[in-house]
Amino acid sequence: MPPKTPNALLHGALDALILKTLAHGPRHGYAIARFIEDTTGEAVLVEEGSLYPCLYRMERKGWLDAEWGTSELGRRAKLYRLTPAGSRQLAAEMATWRRFSAGVSKVFAT
Repeated sequence: MPPKTPNALLHGALDALILKTLAHGPRHGYAIARFIEDTTGEAVLVEEGSLYPCLYRMERKGWLDAEWGTSELGRRAKLYRLTPAGSRQLAAEMATWRRFSAGVSKVFAT
């Protein structure tokens, strides 16, 4: 079995990455993906086929609000922002990831 690619590992983390990105302020989809890619040194690549279904799902759950606005390039874009429910979800996701990564680190240290 081939090793998992970085994008295969992304599936479980995408919600948390998007929520954390939007904690810095509203962004449109492309800007969210670029922020994650730039911040991770392109270790995490976010494809449209993963990003937009995730954004729509999180909007339905009430974690994000979206409205049409103008991108930094002057184009019409849907801007997403964190809601209070999204902030609570981000706190829960971050706590889960801290526990998970601490546990995995213990195994890797053996």
